[in-house]
Amino acid sequence: MSQSFSEETHRNMLSRIPHCTGRDISDWLRTVDEGPALVRFDEKVSWLRGAHNLSHGHAKAIVHEHDLRRAARKF
Repeated sequence: MSQSFSEETHRNMLSRIPHCTGRDISDWLRTVDEGPALVRFDEKVSWLRGAHNLSHGHAKAIVHEHDLRRAARKF
């Protein structure tokens, strides 16, 4: 499962996450890295929602950004 909103919406969502959660995106990306070794996108989103009380949209944006950055590192 991948993101279903536009790139612009994704960037807007990311810009609001620090205000809404009190944590920077880099902190959230590190949390995903250090979290359980989940493979599927929706598993990671569900884990963030349950373990960290995030909204579905915020969790989805964080996981999508994590996947984008991980893919960029592989190049």
